[in-house]
Amino acid sequence: MAQTGDNSKKALVEALNGALADHLALYVKTKNFHWHVSGARFRDLHLLFDEQAGQIIAQVDDIGERVRKNDEYTLTSIGSVGKATKIEDQDDVTLTPQAMVEELRDDNKKVLDRLKEVKRASEEAEDFATSGVVDDWIDQTEERVWFLTQTLK
Repeated sequence: MAQTGDNSKKALVEALNGALADHLALYVKTKNFHWHVSGARFRDLHLLFDEQAGQIIAQVDDIGERVRKNDEYTLTSIGSVGKATKIEDQDDVTLTPQAMVEELRDDNKKVLDRLKEVKRASEEAEDFATSGVVDDWIDQTEERVWFLTQTLK
């Protein structure tokens, strides 16, 4: 029985650290687009990206603390984030505003998938505190996807 618990806790910590990496990478990308968006939709997108970046970075500490509350270690560097994230870098500062919104929508969907992994893993590990807070993270991510999707119409 202890082995199963150890495996489920390990899976949870892996999922949490993955979510941590995805949030950090998405934060940097969202700020990148905030700084480099241009054109007729500049003001609206500049503000939207900044608002979403603030929401994303606010979740980072909570995710990291869930790892530590499980008596495990978080990611420790940009390199460890790069290895664990599913969010690809975007260094093209000349993307169209439409392409930026599409990329952020798709990346937020990746974060949503990762958070659903955290939800499943937290329930398997019987970590009810994580299971409860991840619902809020999922809701916030779904809202970002919704806003970005509506912006594309």
